Amino acid sequence: MDYYKFQINTDPASSEYLIALFSLQPFDTFQETAYGFDAFLPAQEWDAGLESWLSGFQQEHGFSFENEFLPGQNWNKLWESNFQPVVVGNFCAIRASFHEAIGHVKHELIITPKMAFGTGHHETTFTVVELMENIDFQGKTVLDYGCGTGVLGILASRLGAKHIAAVDIEIQSFENTLENCQVNGIANLAAYHGTLEAVPAIPYGVVLANINRNVILASFPALSMLVLPKGALVISGFVLDDEQLMLDSLQLHGFIHVETRQRGNWLAMVAKRL
Repeated sequence: MDYYKFQINTDPASSEYLIALFSLQPFDTFQETAYGFDAFLPAQEWDAGLESWLSGFQQEHGFSFENEFLPGQNWNKLWESNFQPVVVGNFCAIRASFHEAIGHVKHELIITPKMAFGTGHHETTFTVVELMENIDFQGKTVLDYGCGTGVLGILASRLGAKHIAAVDIEIQSFENTLENCQVNGIANLAAYHGTLEAVPAIPYGVVLANINRNVILASFPALSMLVLPKGALVISGFVLDDEQLMLDSLQLHGFIHVETRQRGNWLAMVAKRL
């Protein structure tokens, strides 16, 4: 797939907040840099409407940008050059095959770094993995909603889940999830390409939804039907400014908030269904 790389020049202190707002548009991967961040956009998504949005957004927030066309064959090399391991204490490490082994953790996951890794900044993945350490997955049926590389579903398998359904609207994510399951020896994960309607409409003991604010809000009615009573829902991909909105939405749809984790400006929450 061809991409456009947008070099966003801004105060690095503002990067996390701007990345969160950019992620509500079709930009699907980000890399923080010394000058701000790079935002990557599938080439077919660039149109007059998005160009107009970017121009207005630039005037509102005072950043500058340059863009560069990246043919598909250059993408993986670029991504590999920027991919760094994610290490969550002694609990879990997420690395690529070309990194050295990280031996001090309980669970080491090997992920092929491709465009399907999603937003590319690790705060949301990190906080969800942190929360997963204290969730009981043993014998549970799990849904990884917006699976990206499948990393959360793969970790759920390692934590004792009986079966995992993983779904993503991006075909690259679906394909990458299958590949990463094979690399990690995961046989109890079924991947689906599409929306929530693509996964079996069965009750899940744990649902992991690391996506973004708008998708989560729109999905709450369906998620309230998919999570078993007393089952766990983990949501992430939204910023501190959205905290009360997400808490109110959880309550409205029959969930009790259990815990929030923050990393930078990003939040992840665990809730239990009534």
